[in-house]
Amino acid sequence: MSQTIYAPSLAAIRPNAKEEIPVLDIGPYLAGVPDAYEQLVKEMRYALENIGFYFVVNHGISQNLIDGVFESARIFHALPLEQKMGLAFNEHNVGYVPLKGSTTRHSALNTNNKPNLVESFFVKRDLNADHPDVVAGKRFRGQNLWPQAHPEVRTLAMAYAAAAERLGVSLLPLYAGALDLPRDWFAPAFSEPMFTLRLSHYPQQPPASDDTFGLAPHTDTSFMTLLPQNKVQGLSVRLPNGVWVNAPAMPGSFLVNGGDLMRRWTNDRFLATPHRVINRSGQERYAAPFFLDCNYDWSMACIPTCLPADGKPSYPPIAYPEYLAWYRAQNYADKPTKDGVQLSAY
Repeated sequence: MSQTIYAPSLAAIRPNAKEEIPVLDIGPYLAGVPDAYEQLVKEMRYALENIGFYFVVNHGISQNLIDGVFESARIFHALPLEQKMGLAFNEHNVGYVPLKGSTTRHSALNTNNKPNLVESFFVKRDLNADHPDVVAGKRFRGQNLWPQAHPEVRTLAMAYAAAAERLGVSLLPLYAGALDLPRDWFAPAFSEPMFTLRLSHYPQQPPASDDTFGLAPHTDTSFMTLLPQNKVQGLSVRLPNGVWVNAPAMPGSFLVNGGDLMRRWTNDRFLATPHRVINRSGQERYAAPFFLDCNYDWSMACIPTCLPADGKPSYPPIAYPEYLAWYRAQNYADKPTKDGVQLSAY
């Protein structure tokens, strides 16, 4: 059913398993093959409890859609800076963040606080102006900002986002099974999930000291992050044993990881694993991570099967808007972050 990057045997039975990222073939599961679900649940549990990252193959998203989202990123970031700055990042976490416009705060993993060598364009679910949440001014439920002269950016990005959302939701029964819950346990919490698509551009990074990053070491803030693979590498993952592993670009696959929201919801049972980006490939690098979260108003109380023996979880219940507001306060506060790792902005 699955293999690891470096060998065909299951990571769970290999002596160096914690230096490998599992590869899960979800094709049989999506096709409803008998026993595929039960086998994948075991592999998913191992990946999320021990690694925090895994690849999926045979996921059902066409290469045309994947190519389209990278084309969307290239078109957008080729625009003149003044046009992009006219779509500046706002209180709803949508819009453009320029090169060196974000900084990953000081952490035990990285003592620098230099600006990141990346520019990003953030979009969420594409709401109409008359949507009740837009009219009510709900934070993180505003309208997207689009370059009007290039409607293809919107078309390509939203077509891809719809497919990525379907893929993420299709994985939720595996997460439930890995937590010893019924397959549909997450369904009510993800009936209209929040998501963020980040179209990023990492220019060629000149040789420099090790404390200069495209994106400094961080953990994601999401429940689940899906990253389509491209030909330009640069992503490294810090596994729980402290080893940094360069994530290979596996054509046609998605690299999936858990974020801090998932870690918190599972009372630290599932991992949010640190990672970083350094682009010394000699090429322009584009990325399109898709961050999937629960419904806007869903209260994330500790999952029942993740409660400790005394019944007291480490975190109180929290809803998405409270969580994001908390994150932004943490991101800009001049103090250490959770476990010495800075939480990443969407």
